[in-house]
Amino acid sequence: MGSRILTMKRQAAELGRIRTGYSVPNSDPNKRPIMKRSKTFVISSHSEQYVAAAAAQWGGTVERWTPQNTKIPQFRVITAATEIRAILPAGDPLSQAYEMWSGGGCSRRCDGETEQKTRQPCICLAQFGEDWHTRSPKQVCRPTSRINVMLPELPDLGVWRLETKSHYAADAMAGGIDIVLQATGGESLMPVRMWIEQRTVVRDGETKNFPVVMVVPSIPKLRHALSGPLSMAAALDPSSLVDRPAIEAPRPDYVAEARQCKTVADARAVWHRANRAGHVDPKGTDPLSQELVQIAQDIEKGVDTRTGDVGDQDGGGQPDGDGVYDVEVVGEDSDDEPPTAYPSAVWPDVATPGGGGR
Repeated sequence: MGSRILTMKRQAAELGRIRTGYSVPNSDPNKRPIMKRSKTFVISSHSEQYVAAAAAQWGGTVERWTPQNTKIPQFRVITAATEIRAILPAGDPLSQAYEMWSGGGCSRRCDGETEQKTRQPCICLAQFGEDWHTRSPKQVCRPTSRINVMLPELPDLGVWRLETKSHYAADAMAGGIDIVLQATGGESLMPVRMWIEQRTVVRDGETKNFPVVMVVPSIPKLRHALSGPLSMAAALDPSSLVDRPAIEAPRPDYVAEARQCKTVADARAVWHRANRAGHVDPKGTDPLSQELVQIAQDIEKGVDTRTGDVGDQDGGGQPDGDGVYDVEVVGEDSDDEPPTAYPSAVWPDVATPGGGGR
């Protein structure tokens, strides 16, 4: 296996950008292009093939376009999509900083406490105090969030970078991504939904409208995103995470178990287990209860419940070893009526279904 430079970042190739705004030419050729906010996503890339695939997927017309501060032409499409399905790569895909840009590039990059280029305390805070973020972007840094996602509907393996300078989007993105990282440890892909949400804020008596890009896990249930790393198949098809109905455990063969019993008490215990499992009527009116009672009656009569043999009842009237004949004594009060469904002599009251026994 080959070796790697340990201090070098290992990241997928950037195939293009996902934007929430676009520029149009200024009527004055000596002035910069005019920036416009978009209600739909804008896809741009150096590759016309990628942008054409995005247009086929989400609508729009492919056009040549040159970003500000560069002379290198690219391709872009202003799609009709207000929502895009994407996949977060493993690791931490979010990068955030307060930044200030000028014609010479990024002049400041701060984490909110220390300006990274000069290693000084936050310059904006030192100059303008706690409310520095309310000042014009020309005076102070702007919260800049960059998140890398994969677009499974487009060609090739790589990432697309979404960049936003919205304070509200920065907060929402960081919170959502941190929850995902806590759940997966950054060890797996995570399907997400991205959409442009229009927000309104009133500040100093002035109402401002602005778009916020929302990025949330795209899973059937919240617990799917919090239950650990996902498989590659689940990331590509979140619908596979839908809970499937539980497979019911095989129902015991209570009749077969009762036929193995040697005593009425054992047969009665079989009914109690069926009752606790909800497989018989507590009142004992169901066929299974009646069959179990009949087995208990047979056991008490000495019938082999497995074979149906009645023992030595027809032994020709022969006495036993002590000279005693096994006969049935019929009293004067006997009658020809059949026994009740649950005669107490066969099924004690405490075990009679519906009699309160457990």
